[in-house]
Amino acid sequence: MGKQKTKKFAAMKRMINLKDNRIKEKDRAKAKEKKKKDPSELKEREVTKYPSCLFFQYNTQLGPPYHILVDTNFINFSIKAKLDIVQSMMDCLYAKCIPYITDCVMAEIEKLGLKYRVALRIAKDPRFERLPCSHKGTYADDCLVQRVTQHKCYILATVDRDLKRRVRKIPGVPIMYISNHRYNIERMPDDYGAPRF
Repeated sequence: MGKQKTKKFAAMKRMINLKDNRIKEKDRAKAKEKKKKDPSELKEREVTKYPSCLFFQYNTQLGPPYHILVDTNFINFSIKAKLDIVQSMMDCLYAKCIPYITDCVMAEIEKLGLKYRVALRIAKDPRFERLPCSHKGTYADDCLVQRVTQHKCYILATVDRDLKRRVRKIPGVPIMYISNHRYNIERMPDDYGAPRF
């Protein structure tokens, strides 16, 4: 019996190289010409601009009364830990604190439904300041990161790991989180609350 010819998979036709001398001169690939660098030419490079409120990592805009941007899960975890938000913030920072809630965070809490109606009632507390959002969509994490990047006067209160990871890359923004049934703050120099003489 004759042998069966098996089909070869992924077999490619061999192509001739475009630099091959068998190809006509006009069809050949042209060799790249190297530009000679002028040593007297100014070198351009893009450097990220940092706001004037930052003195290295020290943020001069932070000071009492503290403006604290609150995330959705921060309110939910505060309810689970049975913590009064405003009072616990003051216990953590030893100064007056003004919690802020953006429209995106409010919309996110409203979307959660009846299960989180206590969180919605806390978010509508008159002690909480409302910040209107002008952008499209209601994704709270992007909104908070954008606001914290633009204005360095906020402390971000969140328990979300991904959001914390994103905010840690932004210099001069402290993060408030919950651990051991109390609020703690991350990346906050000791002398922010100290009186200046």
